[in-house]
Amino acid sequence: MNRGILDKVLFAIVIAGAFNWGLIGFFRFDLISFLFGNMTWLSRTAEALIGISGLYTISAFRQMRMKS
Repeated sequence: MNRGILDKVLFAIVIAGAFNWGLIGFFRFDLISFLFGNMTWLSRTAEALIGISGLYTISAFRQMRMKS
């Protein structure tokens, strides 16, 4: 997979995670649990992917700052 495409996909996952946290904070509604069940393997996998995507985005952001 092209790195530019990977960056965009992982960034979209991070945005989805931020949207989910906004829903939790404002409305006490967990979209991931609603879609995949509360603490099922599927919801835990989705949350783990969001976490990994966030960590990757942090490292990508650091690389972008170093280039400028």
